[in-house]
Amino acid sequence: MRIYIVRHGETDANKKGYAQGWTDDPLNENGHILAEITGRGMKGIHFDFCISSPLQRARETAEIILRESENRVSVSFDDRIKEMNFGSFEGMSIRKENVVSFLRKPVLDYRFPDGESIKDVMERTQAFLKDLISKDDDKTYLVSTHGCALRAMLNFLYEDPYDFWHGHVPFNCCVNILDVKDGAATLIAEDKLYYDRELAIDRYTGS
Repeated sequence: MRIYIVRHGETDANKKGYAQGWTDDPLNENGHILAEITGRGMKGIHFDFCISSPLQRARETAEIILRESENRVSVSFDDRIKEMNFGSFEGMSIRKENVVSFLRKPVLDYRFPDGESIKDVMERTQAFLKDLISKDDDKTYLVSTHGCALRAMLNFLYEDPYDFWHGHVPFNCCVNILDVKDGAATLIAEDKLYYDRELAIDRYTGS
């Protein structure tokens, strides 16, 4: 069994540096381009199933990747892999003090007002991934999700789970690849980019 987990392509909120969360924004032009390049880079991979967050940016990314990789698979949706709900901080600049702290050294049980904590997101995303891993069915899956949700989902597989961001917020359209054998998952590729690394802009650290 192999699972490809991708973060969605760029949105205007990403470009402007806003906390997006459950706000249902589409991909922008660059987001479409990155997803198209990623899909073409994945041509030759046969996906048996595709599961996406229901938010538009993740759904569009999945659909573009499937089209460009020449996979004729329908997309199903799972609410458990939606992005973190930032509550009243959604739409605010990532430079706001609370959001900056969240990005630099997150407190796992800190809950954004009217929103979620990282622990909440870890619980639901890992429940999704562990359910998927338990299938162990020799199939290949594409999973389309979000930056914080991706890190939360894979946290139990990282060598240092206390380093939540694992170095940085995932780049748009980065792909993490898991092999599953006998019910155990191994992370065999981390934050793989199918486009030129120079096109990956880390707006969360300014690099």
